[in-house]
Amino acid sequence: MPIHDQGYRRYTGTRLPHSRTWRAIARSGVQSMLRRRAFVALVIVSWLPFIVRAVQLYAAANLPQVPFLAPTAETFRQFLGQQETFLFFVTVYAGAGLIANDRRVNALQIYLSRPLTRMDYILGKLAALLALVLFVTWVPAVLLVAVQVLFSGSSAFVLENMRVLPAITVLTGFEAVIVSLAMLALSSLSKSSRFVGILYAALLFFTQAITVVLRAVMGERGLAWLSVTDSLTQVGDAIFGLPLSYESSVLLCFVSLLAIAAVSVAVLNRRVRGVEVVA
Repeated sequence: MPIHDQGYRRYTGTRLPHSRTWRAIARSGVQSMLRRRAFVALVIVSWLPFIVRAVQLYAAANLPQVPFLAPTAETFRQFLGQQETFLFFVTVYAGAGLIANDRRVNALQIYLSRPLTRMDYILGKLAALLALVLFVTWVPAVLLVAVQVLFSGSSAFVLENMRVLPAITVLTGFEAVIVSLAMLALSSLSKSSRFVGILYAALLFFTQAITVVLRAVMGERGLAWLSVTDSLTQVGDAIFGLPLSYESSVLLCFVSLLAIAAVSVAVLNRRVRGVEVVA
């Protein structure tokens, strides 16, 4: 039986731009989370404050004789503050294993042996976590503004508070980037997602505890920059143009958060490699 020449043949399939490779990782990360019932239940619970605030806005629109229900810029700032608890749990649940699980099964070698760069891999994981985090912060906050306009039948509130929507977007975006980078960096340090979750909780609670102790000993309130949580609160107040919660410099708090992001990027650059690095 003759053997025909099986030489080089030009690829006739569809070629996707290389810049889109990170999207497949992001899509896979989001879909894997949405297939978990526990995570879906967590997301549903995280939207309960939205329902409570929506009821408040409905009452404010239909009961003008109760002025304390009327929404202000502080109403939406308080809502985002309430969502920080759910932000913590969503970040831990969805982000702790994003890189740790790949390291545990040696999947990094498989990922990076393909036409996929470290930047594509990190960007895909970051995009997945950002999407999940923003779904419990930015999305309900923006919908809350839309609900206010719908119930009041007027856009007067939005026109009188032009800063609210940009403030919501800037604050939630900045907060999501900081916590997501920190979580991915911690996830790259271990092969155990549980240990990563503990490290992330320690980062938040330890810095908060240190700040509380120093305030009690030194009697100063200008130490918010030492705490990740307090720094985010201080920066958030400044973005909304509201009275600051602490006496610390907003710029110092902002710089401390940027430092966390910079260290996280450095850690990711060091740890995300096709070959295990032994220090």
